[in-house]
Amino acid sequence: MTFLEALRAYRVQLVLVFPVLAVLYAGIVPDMVAQWAADENYSHGFLVPFISAFFVYQRWDQLKATQIQPSNLGLVVILLGLCLLLLGWLGTEYFTMRSSLVVLLCGMTLYWFGIQVFKILALPLLFLFLMIPIPYIIYDAAAFPLKLFVTEISVATLKLLGVIVWHEGNIIMFPNTVLEVADACSGLRSIMSLLALAVAFAFLTQKSHIKKTILIASAIPIAVVTNAMRVIVTGFLAQYWGAQVAEGFFHDFAGFAVFAVAMVLLLSLGGLLSLFGGKAERTGEK
Repeated sequence: MTFLEALRAYRVQLVLVFPVLAVLYAGIVPDMVAQWAADENYSHGFLVPFISAFFVYQRWDQLKATQIQPSNLGLVVILLGLCLLLLGWLGTEYFTMRSSLVVLLCGMTLYWFGIQVFKILALPLLFLFLMIPIPYIIYDAAAFPLKLFVTEISVATLKLLGVIVWHEGNIIMFPNTVLEVADACSGLRSIMSLLALAVAFAFLTQKSHIKKTILIASAIPIAVVTNAMRVIVTGFLAQYWGAQVAEGFFHDFAGFAVFAVAMVLLLSLGGLLSLFGGKAERTGEK
């Protein structure tokens, strides 16, 4: 039986399982969507399900003709997902509860359709993890050292440019003003959004696993460097116009500009990777 035939055969079970999931996650998924809307760190979450659906669309021709071999391993994964949901609920830990939904979807795919179908759907399913906000304790633990690192780079660069500046922790001091490198300038926000886009871009444009890994890994240094550039430009302007350049319109515009530059760098790297070795890959295909 093919996957398409299985969808028809299991249509009653599939129709029944969605209300069950809706009840289980009635207070969990809407709360996550609300966090996407309220917290700029996770606004990319709105895009993740659509990108995941596009990955399924890309694989549809292969998927619908794949022979299914239901696997009892799926029951183990389903049980794991339910345990995560229960543990998250008992501990009021939202990341665990939200992650359990993706685990359940993986388990149901394995149980109903088997390993071959899961291999085809692994990317769309696992990509959904990128829509889940990370716990704040992890966010804060990562943001602080990143702020210090960005501060060190920015101050060193400003000194090379002849600017009189010194710093204490993440506080940058000029003769006439003081700036703070906040969480928004640490690069962590850009890392999370850029990482999701880098994964999608890598799997859409690169064939080699090495190139995919390079492109995805590049999201982290690109995000950190571009945010350091933001702090450097802000600091350079602040010595002449004061701390107000780090507030209001300029601050918001700088945030958009930094992400735009990061996207250009990511796209440029992807283009270079596609060109590098592209001829050899095309020759190998022939």
